[in-house]
Amino acid sequence: MASEREVFGLSGPLHLTNIDWNNAHHRRSVAASLVEGVYILERDRQEKREGSQALAPPWWEFFHFKLVRKLIDDVDFCIFGAIYEYKPPSSHCNDSIVSIDGNPRYVIAFRGTITKPDSFTRDFELDIHIMRNGLHQTSRFEIGMQAVRNMVATVGASNVWLAGHSLGAAMAMLAGKTMAKMGNFLEAFLFNPPYLSAPIERIKDKKVKHGIRIAGSVITAGLALAARGKNPRSRSEDPFSALSAWTPSLCVNPADHLCSEYIGYFEHRKKMEEIGAGAIERLATQHSLGGLFMSVVGKGVEAAEPLHLLPSANLTVNLSPSNDFKQAHGIHQWWRPDLNLKCSLYKFK
Repeated sequence: MASEREVFGLSGPLHLTNIDWNNAHHRRSVAASLVEGVYILERDRQEKREGSQALAPPWWEFFHFKLVRKLIDDVDFCIFGAIYEYKPPSSHCNDSIVSIDGNPRYVIAFRGTITKPDSFTRDFELDIHIMRNGLHQTSRFEIGMQAVRNMVATVGASNVWLAGHSLGAAMAMLAGKTMAKMGNFLEAFLFNPPYLSAPIERIKDKKVKHGIRIAGSVITAGLALAARGKNPRSRSEDPFSALSAWTPSLCVNPADHLCSEYIGYFEHRKKMEEIGAGAIERLATQHSLGGLFMSVVGKGVEAAEPLHLLPSANLTVNLSPSNDFKQAHGIHQWWRPDLNLKCSLYKFK
C-alpha cells in the first residue's frame, strides 16, 4: 500500500492554486514538489504502479509541468532524475522560448537516497562517493551532467532550473558549479545538501564555536599554501572567483546534521571578513583538510575541490521545530505554508 506521503492529494501543496513566480515561497515549493515527483517516479517503478495507478504525475501536473524525460542510472536502472517542461494553459503564455514572469521553461530535478532494496545499494554507493569527494567521477553524475549540458545548449541557461534534495542536491550543486565555471548561471534550489564536516554548528557556546572555526581556517589555509608549493600550476587557479557570480538557493534545517554546517559556513565567512581575515578564509574555504593532507604527504596527489565550495548563496534556514531527524531532513517541509524561515543573501566577490 502506498504511503500517505506519496499521494499528492494528501501531502502536496494543494494551497498553491495560483503560482506567483516572483514569490520565493511559491518558487521553492514548486521546485521541492518536482523533486518529490522524481522520488515517486522511482517508487512507482519499484511497485509497478502504471497508468491510473501511478502516483507521480500529480506532483508536476498540478503546476502545469510535463514530464519530458526520466534520467536512468546505468548501473541499477533506477530513476534518479527527471526533466520537466513548463506547459501552462494557453491563456497564460505563448509558445515563446523566453521564460514569462520569472517561471522556468525547464526544470531538471534529482532525488536523494531511497531506503528501499531496489535502489538503496546504488544510492548508498553514491553517498559514499560524496563522502570521498568523488561524486564527479560517477557515471550517474555524468548522465545527469550531460542532460544539463544538452538542455542549456538547446534552450539557454536562463530557461533552465536545477533542483535536488540530499544526494540529489549534491548532484544539482555539482552540475550548477560546473556550468557556472563555463559562464552559465542556472537558477538552482538545493534542499538539505550534504556538508560533511565535524558537527561544529551543534556547539552551543558561540565563542568556542567561533574559535574552533578560526583554528580550522588557519590550519587549512596553511596546508593549502604548502600544497601550492608542491603544485605550482594550482597557484593560478581560483575556483572561488569563477563561482562567485552564481547564487543558488540553499534550503537547510539546523536540526539536520547532514546540512546544518552550511549555516556556520556562511556566518563564519562573514565574521572572518569583518575581523580582517577574509584572505585566510578565502583560501581555506577552497579546500578540505583531508584532501590537503593527501596533497602534502601523499606523493603529490592533488586535492579535489570540495563539493561545499560556494562563494555566494541565498540561504534559507527552516527554524520551525522538527520532531526528529527524518522530518528535519525531509523534502516535505519545504512547501509547508506555516514555516518560520530565516533568509540571508551571501554574496562574496
